[in-house]
Amino acid sequence: MIELRPFDSLGGANHGWLDAKHHFSFAGYHDPARVHWGNLRVWNDDTIAPGTGFPPHPHRDMEIITYVREGAITHQDNLGNKGRTEAGDVQVMSAGTGITHSEYNREDVTTQIFQIWIIPTRDGEAPSWGSRPFPKGERSGQFVTLASGYGNDNDALPIRTDARVVAATLKAGESAQYPIGKDRKAYLVPATGAIQIDDVRANARDGVAIQDLDVIRVTAIEDSEIVLVDAA
Repeated sequence: MIELRPFDSLGGANHGWLDAKHHFSFAGYHDPARVHWGNLRVWNDDTIAPGTGFPPHPHRDMEIITYVREGAITHQDNLGNKGRTEAGDVQVMSAGTGITHSEYNREDVTTQIFQIWIIPTRDGEAPSWGSRPFPKGERSGQFVTLASGYGNDNDALPIRTDARVVAATLKAGESAQYPIGKDRKAYLVPATGAIQIDDVRANARDGVAIQDLDVIRVTAIEDSEIVLVDAA
C-alpha cells in the first residue's frame, strides 16, 4: 500500500516567525486518520525566520531527530550541550527521563528543517544529544542511514527505538532501493525534487505512507533529496 499525502493536505499553522506544516496530528491540528505511522509520531516541516526560534521547553520519552534542509539550527539544553547543525547535518535528542532545550535560527537566512519524533522502545534512560554531518555526496544514488536504533549501523546517530532514519540524493532518472519488509511501515518525504514509487508520484514536501511492501524502489523524476523513516 502506497498512500500519497500531498503537501497541500497537511495540517499546520503560520505563526509569522514559524511556518509549520504537520504530517501528523500536532499542537492545534488533529486528524484521527493521521495520528502516527507505526512508532513514527511526528513529522513537522518547519520554516523558521532569521533570528527567531523555540525558547526553552521540556521533552521526555521521545526520540527527536532534526534534519536540516536549509540554513542552520542552534541547540542548547540544560545538560550543557550546545551545537549548530547546518544543512546536510542531522541532530538527535533522546529526551529520556527529561530534558529542557531551545532551538534557534541564529542565521541571517531562513532555516528549513524536518523535525521527526519517534516513540522510544527503551524508557527510563538519561537524556542525551548528538549531531554529525552527513555529506550529500555519501548519499548520492543510495540510501544512507542517518539515525538508527540498531547497533550494527555504526556510522549512524543512535536512537533508542526500533526504527531508522535514512536519506538519499538522486539525479533525475536514478533509482534507489530500500528493503523494508512487509512487517514494517515507511514514511517518505522528498525534501526537494519529485520522485515516483510504483505508479505514485510525490513532489517536494509531499508525504508517502508505505506498508505491505518488501522493497521500496524510488525513481527520481527530477534531481531529488529524500528522507525516509523505517518504522516498527
